Amino acid sequence: MIDSLFNRLFFNTTYPEDSMEFNRANCSSILVVFFILGLVFPASMVAAIGINYGQIANNLPSPENVIPLVRSIGASKIKLYDADPRVLKAFANSSVEFIVGLGNEYLGKMRDPDKAQAWVKTNVGAYIPATKITCITVGNEVLTLNDTSLSDSLLPAMQSVHTALVNLNLEKQVSVTTAHSLAVLETSYPPSAGAFRPDLRGRITQILDFHLKTGSPFLINAYPFFSYKANPKQVPLDFVLFQPNSGIVDPVSNLHYDNMLFAQIDAVYSALASPSLSLGGGGGGPYKKLPVQISETGWPSKGDQDEAGATPDNANKYNTNLMKLIAQNKGTPLKPNSDLNIYVFALFNENMKPGPTSERNYGLFNPDGSLAYPLGGLTANYNIVNNTTTTTTTTNASSSGGGTSATNAPSPPQSSSTGYLSISAAAEIKMREY
Repeated sequence: MIDSLFNRLFFNTTYPEDSMEFNRANCSSILVVFFILGLVFPASMVAAIGINYGQIANNLPSPENVIPLVRSIGASKIKLYDADPRVLKAFANSSVEFIVGLGNEYLGKMRDPDKAQAWVKTNVGAYIPATKITCITVGNEVLTLNDTSLSDSLLPAMQSVHTALVNLNLEKQVSVTTAHSLAVLETSYPPSAGAFRPDLRGRITQILDFHLKTGSPFLINAYPFFSYKANPKQVPLDFVLFQPNSGIVDPVSNLHYDNMLFAQIDAVYSALASPSLSLGGGGGGPYKKLPVQISETGWPSKGDQDEAGATPDNANKYNTNLMKLIAQNKGTPLKPNSDLNIYVFALFNENMKPGPTSERNYGLFNPDGSLAYPLGGLTANYNIVNNTTTTTTTTNASSSGGGTSATNAPSPPQSSSTGYLSISAAAEIKMREY
């Protein structure tokens, strides 16, 4: 049935950097969230977009040398999985907003209010107000890791970190949240039928109550790429790349969707308003007003032979069309007046990330500052040594076939996890005509 197909396509997916735990002992991993090259698009387009700036690589420039690159693309928001002091110091007085993170490996310790306060004081309080830190993400995709100890520690850790902010008089400047995989949903098609997994509703309801109490956003990582990768013959490519297409109509709401990302976002909004959230939420009523932010989305420019769609041309279309869509200042069909706060993955290609080739090729830029592909039809080469930028207008990049084979990546740093979590089901999916 088409209902079950799209339900799987919309949320049974695998996510890149967020799907792995990262040890930050050596400050090895950072997510910067940007998007919209100021070089390629007008400055007016950059308001609600950030970029992921990861550092699982051995060839990236120093944070100081990244600053002019970030400025040149018009990025105004950066999301980190840790609180790398090098980055936070380098970006002091830059007006760039930061989300800093506490890795999953810290959740058990953060249940202790004293340890949480010490962490917040050292990693957040020490940099404010020079560095504009606006949010702390506690853990990443914890509820879908099937790790009871982590799930049990998530909310207490969030509460301890928030209490620490209150004690330091920072709670009005800095919010506390956590990022979820889209796999927290049991149903996502049609979008109006969005609902959380029954086995997670108890924990999710408690987290949602925390969001209501503290005024923090609900974060989701969404990757239409993985839906296409799993079923390239069944998922219309134009639908996932924001290209012109007939789209789908929700039979309940009668809302029209011409791209998968917006359908996924509205499925989350529907889940927040679902009567199934009966514990503590009054039938889901209070939760429907919670802001939803996309903490990660993107498209790889290279992949293995079995990673259909991972090409420079498709990455260009996805990211360029997404930026243009956000620039229109329109929300989703269900929430047309809500801001789209989207963090794009990622700033650089990272050569030491484990997993398939796509994992190392989500970057908009190569480590030397050149564009990984002609985003928006413009080739920009940034010299991080001389702080100069050369731009050349070109035709869109093209590539043949599905994925592109690549040599094996170097072993990742010992400080980062080598595990690669696969959320997508390998079951065969049957579908009627789209």
